[in-house]
Amino acid sequence: MAMEAPHQYPGKLTFRVVITCIMAATGGLIFGYDHGVSGGVTSMDSFLKEFFPSVYEQESNVKPSANQYCKFNSQILTLFTSSLYLSALVAGLGASTITRIMGRRATMIVGGLFFVSGTLFNGLADGIWMLIVGRLLLGFGIGCANQSVPIYLSEMAPYKYRGGLNMCFQLSITIGIFVANLFNYYFAKILNGQGWRLSLGLGAIPAVIFVVGSLCLPDSPSSLVARGRHEAARQELVKIRGTTDIEAELKDIITASEALENVKHPWKTLLERKYRPQLVFAVCIPFFQQFTGLNVITFYAPILFRTIGFGPTASLMSAVIIGSFKPVSTLISIFVVDKFGRRTLFLEGGAQMLICQIIMTIAIAVTFGTSGNPGQLPKWYAVVIVGVICVYVAGFAWSWGPLGWLVPSEIFPLEIRPACQSITVGVNMTCTFFIAQFFTAMLCHMKFGLFLFFGGFVVIMTIFIYKLFPETKGVPLEEMHKEWQKHPIWGKFLDAGRADEKDSK
Repeated sequence: MAMEAPHQYPGKLTFRVVITCIMAATGGLIFGYDHGVSGGVTSMDSFLKEFFPSVYEQESNVKPSANQYCKFNSQILTLFTSSLYLSALVAGLGASTITRIMGRRATMIVGGLFFVSGTLFNGLADGIWMLIVGRLLLGFGIGCANQSVPIYLSEMAPYKYRGGLNMCFQLSITIGIFVANLFNYYFAKILNGQGWRLSLGLGAIPAVIFVVGSLCLPDSPSSLVARGRHEAARQELVKIRGTTDIEAELKDIITASEALENVKHPWKTLLERKYRPQLVFAVCIPFFQQFTGLNVITFYAPILFRTIGFGPTASLMSAVIIGSFKPVSTLISIFVVDKFGRRTLFLEGGAQMLICQIIMTIAIAVTFGTSGNPGQLPKWYAVVIVGVICVYVAGFAWSWGPLGWLVPSEIFPLEIRPACQSITVGVNMTCTFFIAQFFTAMLCHMKFGLFLFFGGFVVIMTIFIYKLFPETKGVPLEEMHKEWQKHPIWGKFLDAGRADEKDSK
């Protein structure tokens, strides 16, 4: 099928757009900090003793457990981590309306304010109810930020550099995780067992940075045009592209915006056949991203390490080591994604993660078998397991981690972009809730087979990308729909839809 080449918009990578995207990407800090802090806090004896005494008695051998896999199996404990993602789901769906009417920037500010209030509740908590309320507020903040920031970054970035600049969001997430792991390690040993309050409460710092930064940001040209501010959009395009030759890009944005104005019911519109490819990826990308099993490591690395025989301090330090691999790997991805493309990173990352999951399964199975008898790992064996997990984390951090946010934000047409991004966030948070809530129970019942469970999904998602995903590297947002028409499978699907429409007329 012959298709015209995408427009090559003029412009360069300006200092303004780099600073703007970096500042907006700090929204990832709040998401990452929460990811990293919760698992470490829930492995601290002082925290468990105060809020979850039954879990503390079991893991500290006051009431010895015969099965090492089940030491932390408490649905109340995991609710502390997972409750956030229920509110993030609701906020992510509701944020599409704010994003569409008031702009991406307004949604980002609202999200940051929610997160600040949530960290204060958690840091000052004197009962489980304050912990849960705090987590719900954090969830509202994360839902708003995750819905608006990836869209904002893709709309502001020049198409040639969109991949790298959008991935600054994931880089911020990984930095937030690493900082949280580091804080957990040091705070666990201070303040007479109250260090967990500092770990939770200091999440307000990245949230304040995000709010202040968002207040200073301009709205994206697409958002300005969508709200009828064409001249402001023209002026902003000139500033961020570093050229006055912006008419072609502005014209395409206006055309897309006119299509947006004709969409009275975006949630209903995205169900139309012509948007089916985007809808499939809005659901499948975040689903597969979560079912790689990476968040098991992110949320519960200290718990996981204590389960397989590490001491309390060693488990927190191991989480710090693993956390340090994420920002480095994501930084590598930023520099190569616009050179090698999205498909290459997706496929390589999937293969790397699968190999590591198989090795982890064998290592844990040999050590504990199905009985889960307690025991301390030999030092060399523990080092090998940590090393394999680091390679696994690196594979995720330069593929499915950043691409899970980049790809959905760049494939949606403007008229359905806020609604589709909300679906992406909603699916992401639903799957994250499932994993966060039920991981300890799954580990207890599936034992080492849990890693094979996630490995099966890695196989499926890698085949899914190979068969159905078109390369989006270097394609302007307004030209993205042509890539689906050129795809050997989606092209036939869309052609059949157009043929059916003609027959019905």
